[in-house]
Amino acid sequence: MPAPMKSTMMQVPLSLNHLLERAGTLFASSEVISRRPDKSLTRHSYGDFVRRTRALGAALRSLGLQKGDRVATLCWNHHAHLECYFGIPAAGGVMHTLNLRLSPAELGWIANDAQDRFLVIDDVLLPLYQQFAHLYKFEKVIVYSFSGAAVPAQFTDYDTLLASADADAFDYAVHDENDPVAMCYTSGTTGRPKGVVYSHRSTILHTLVGCLGDFWGLKGSDVVLAVTPMFHANCWRMPYAAVMMGAKLVFPGPHMHPEDLLDLMQLEPPTLSLGVPTIWMGLIQAFDAAQAADSPHHGRWKLPRGMRTLVGGSAVPESLIRAFDQHGIWILQGWGMTETSPLATVSYPTAELRGASMDERYRRAAMAGLPVPLVDLRVRGDAGADQPRDGHSVGEIQVRGPFITGSYHGVGSPEEKFTADHWLRTGDVATIDAMGFVKITDRTKDLIKSGGEWISSVDLENALMAHPAVAEAAVIAIADAKWGERPLACVVLKPGQSATPEDFGPHLLAHGFAKWQLPDRYEFIDAVPRTSTGKFWKMKLRERFAAVNP
Repeated sequence: MPAPMKSTMMQVPLSLNHLLERAGTLFASSEVISRRPDKSLTRHSYGDFVRRTRALGAALRSLGLQKGDRVATLCWNHHAHLECYFGIPAAGGVMHTLNLRLSPAELGWIANDAQDRFLVIDDVLLPLYQQFAHLYKFEKVIVYSFSGAAVPAQFTDYDTLLASADADAFDYAVHDENDPVAMCYTSGTTGRPKGVVYSHRSTILHTLVGCLGDFWGLKGSDVVLAVTPMFHANCWRMPYAAVMMGAKLVFPGPHMHPEDLLDLMQLEPPTLSLGVPTIWMGLIQAFDAAQAADSPHHGRWKLPRGMRTLVGGSAVPESLIRAFDQHGIWILQGWGMTETSPLATVSYPTAELRGASMDERYRRAAMAGLPVPLVDLRVRGDAGADQPRDGHSVGEIQVRGPFITGSYHGVGSPEEKFTADHWLRTGDVATIDAMGFVKITDRTKDLIKSGGEWISSVDLENALMAHPAVAEAAVIAIADAKWGERPLACVVLKPGQSATPEDFGPHLLAHGFAKWQLPDRYEFIDAVPRTSTGKFWKMKLRERFAAVNP
């Protein structure tokens, strides 16, 4: 009897090191552009980037870095942060991105939980570091002079450290493809943040999936504007993808205001960009305002027609998709979370939509979309069964796949986050239709149950933001003596616009809502509070408007 057949394929581990060497060998002249605090631009070739990255790996090893040691970064988006993305794991370490928008107490707690050995930090962020330095002591603080100023003597100068290392003599750490490469903590809006640890394997597979034609569709000729913070789920893995393909990378540094991004787009017109919806809301509002003849910015900006934009982090209003499409820019909505690396679904125009009307295409584009390859997704109802694919039945999104976390650092797999058959419980409530399109209805904690019936805060928000006077809207549940809960809408008006609560009822009814689903109260606010990653922070609104309806 013949022996069972075996594969003849090589067992070569998936590795970020391959992407780095590929970039240096094939794309040495491609550029990495960074905007400094003074708004000047620095330019590095991929050849420079690879040499500096190898030098960083050698320098960290000379400092005593051991395999598996955590190296924290507290940096804006720029070329030195990109060097950390590859140089830390190349030396065998684990890059841990700290969120610079967190409080000092949270940063101290997270650094301690991760047991970071070293810290790489921008000099402009040293005042933040000084606020939590007493909470956790790093063995070495390495300061990148982002501003160009001299590094204080008590710290290690990043560029001096790299200059002292021998990049040519550096040997990559030997690793298994399942070894850790990076870690990121969840937002922690409820309870303590939890650490998610990514592997070489999960990172490479996620990068390959993201580059498929219906997703990023990344090409070497692309110019990528990475607005998403590099501390937020590793900038959605776009830096890895750009390096793999040799695409030009443009980093905005700390300049995230709409006017600054529009200025940068004139200097380095992007073909692909990514960021959270609030970024693009602000950008289109600033652009539209500049079209007025009396605007001080009249004629200053052009939008990069043909640019593809991946938007995620929270629901994308259909009105935003329509607004950008008028300028030849199509928004691809993605859904995911830190635990999913993060890309888990993307709403792209499938073959079934080839003959669909533009209204139907817009409606689909405002959904979370279809699961990406290698991700299994189900919508589980309260009874524990999968919901039918009818576009109406709601349940919790649960996912599994090779770039979905199966546990948390130091915590394991808590029952409230994982099912008995090892699917991740996302906490997001959704429907799924016959075509496989997922529509996020709410977070489980944000659903409004009024008189035994569910009301989607997300649907109300998107409809309100389609009103011409509304810049942003967030809807929360408030306690009600009769109905249990009722919706309250917090509305931010566009500059120069006015509206009253009476204006919104007919608008919402015209968008298909029943009268009982309409908010009972409207509160006009200056801005919607946001989490550290730019999402609406509804907990703060619930604390502010906690009164029971009469």
